[in-house]
Amino acid sequence: MTPKHSIPERMNVLLIGTGGREHALARRLVDSPRLETLWIQQGANAGLAALGRICPESIPDQLGNNDRFRLRKFCEEERIHLVVVGPEVPLANGIADILSGEHTVVFGPGAAGARLEADKGYAKDLMRSGAIPTADGRCFTDHERARTYIEQRGDRCVVKAAGLAAGKGVLVCDSPEEGLAAVDLIMAEQGFGSAGETVVIEERLEGQEVSVLALVDGRTISVLDPCQDHKQVGEGDVGLNTGGMGAYCPTPLATPDLMQQVHRDILVPTVDALRRDGIEFRGVLYAGLMLTPSGPKVLEFNVRFGDPECQPLMTRFQGDLAALLWHTASGSLDQVEFDFDPRTACTVVLCSEGYPGAYRKGLDISGIEAAEALEGVTVFHSGTTRTAEGAIVTSGGRVLGVTALAEDLRTARDLANEACNLIDFEGAFHRRDIGSRVLAANP
Repeated sequence: MTPKHSIPERMNVLLIGTGGREHALARRLVDSPRLETLWIQQGANAGLAALGRICPESIPDQLGNNDRFRLRKFCEEERIHLVVVGPEVPLANGIADILSGEHTVVFGPGAAGARLEADKGYAKDLMRSGAIPTADGRCFTDHERARTYIEQRGDRCVVKAAGLAAGKGVLVCDSPEEGLAAVDLIMAEQGFGSAGETVVIEERLEGQEVSVLALVDGRTISVLDPCQDHKQVGEGDVGLNTGGMGAYCPTPLATPDLMQQVHRDILVPTVDALRRDGIEFRGVLYAGLMLTPSGPKVLEFNVRFGDPECQPLMTRFQGDLAALLWHTASGSLDQVEFDFDPRTACTVVLCSEGYPGAYRKGLDISGIEAAEALEGVTVFHSGTTRTAEGAIVTSGGRVLGVTALAEDLRTARDLANEACNLIDFEGAFHRRDIGSRVLAANP
């Protein structure tokens, strides 16, 4: 499909989302020579809020009729050319369908395409229909049948809440007993709320994990440099899953041959399967992969930039991000070029004590300026806010994404850790071993 109109010389952009991913996107958007005004959602973190004008309209995850009217009117009156949607929940709730109009394009799939992330059962069925390599598994809406299935399997498994659970709804189980406890937590105890009304129970795959993100404009696929995320809270990959404790880009695990295989066997069949379902997917197609002895297999799909993967990606990005996202949303991705800095970027997430469980808020943060004074270091805000007196304080579990750009992964990781040590708030902690999975193999 050709774009509805040519790209504007000057562009007004509305960025939806309030976290670290959106701060990283905003840092690149404000560099665009096409940018006129960047509008930021209310409730944005302290770093993000400083980069644009605050949208006067509230943008709840679920837009009511009045919210829809007011937000569409805002986009018309302020001549919003591009809406960039960061988080998955508004995408799943159809915000792209609501705001797409004659003069406004939306970067992010409609609700039908967002099901790929919002409904793991649907994603599993789509992968089967497209012969896309993934773990063997089954979906259950009945608690007792799910328990019976695990008992009959009699081996290790992975239990997933099928709905959206902020990256925390996946439980990796070392035994059938742990699998049964996971099903009880998700379905009987509603540990992840309505996200656990359906569970997906899969075989447990072994291997290294890689995140492959691609821009898709409905037909054209442009694969970004591969990343590796670190989900578990503790060093050595122990403890509970989190929204992400750090990531680096690029990863040497994704060789050119592997990336060609991923493009051929996973990304193209997925876009084709979506089109067979009548979905013209426009936005980010994120494939979380396990590199198994029999080849890469899909663990999950996301339909937006990962957080924290977006931070090292945007640190290395070279080009006009506003133009790139507009062309993706307009179905003309083949008309824009971009590149990445050849160096490695490593993001280390600085967290609040207690995360991913309960944690305190409102703690004073110091040392951000000292950290950013180090050459190659950028600090992306995530769970922060600014008080009426102007102080920056904590407001979330994942507080800052401390990112370093250097010639190699080890140097970037060490520099990011050094920068983390310059930042202080009560109970702050971070993983010092981001990238260790590949560094251990190359001491």
